[in-house]
Amino acid sequence: MAVKAGRTGLFGGSFDPVHLAHLKLAQSALEQLHLDHLLWLPAGRPWQKVDRGDGRGLASPLHRRAMVELMVAHEARFSVDDSELARDGASYTIDTVRARVASHPGEQLFLVIGQDQFERLHTWHQWRELLALVTLAVAARAGQRVKASAEVEQVIAAAPQGMQLLEMPAMQISSTQVRELASRAQDIRPMVGDAVAGYIAQHRLYSEH
Repeated sequence: MAVKAGRTGLFGGSFDPVHLAHLKLAQSALEQLHLDHLLWLPAGRPWQKVDRGDGRGLASPLHRRAMVELMVAHEARFSVDDSELARDGASYTIDTVRARVASHPGEQLFLVIGQDQFERLHTWHQWRELLALVTLAVAARAGQRVKASAEVEQVIAAAPQGMQLLEMPAMQISSTQVRELASRAQDIRPMVGDAVAGYIAQHRLYSEH
């Protein structure tokens, strides 16, 4: 179903696995940016993904997409876009944004990212063009100033799209922590919710074999 032109958020990540801090960031974006819609974009082959050091690659696209579907099922303004999963080669955000601009002319796009991603934005593929096409929405940790490279901050200051900050409560959850707990068969429901925890257990995604 086509989405009307309006205010749309783009929220990408490996989501390996998706967890409740991801959900809170997406909910904050909906509310604070007054979005009509937010697309979750599981990455296919994240070009900057650092080796996890545990001898395992990413969980399969099928599993990562399924977990995001379970996480977002309660919110009608959320949907999962698997365009990056279907794309050959590395996943570049600029390619996703270009495709969205072409297919939904007139839509105002907000790229939802965390503070860590913002700090590395100067290393992203064609980041200057990206900043000309989207409004950055950066999650701000309580009491901390968000920072990027001086070059990025200079470009943002001059960009017509600009940047907005998303106020986020402190949530000490990471996908690394979830995988570690799951590998030891510990309870991960407080970090991912019942549905995603059940899926991980059913498919033994991060179990030690």
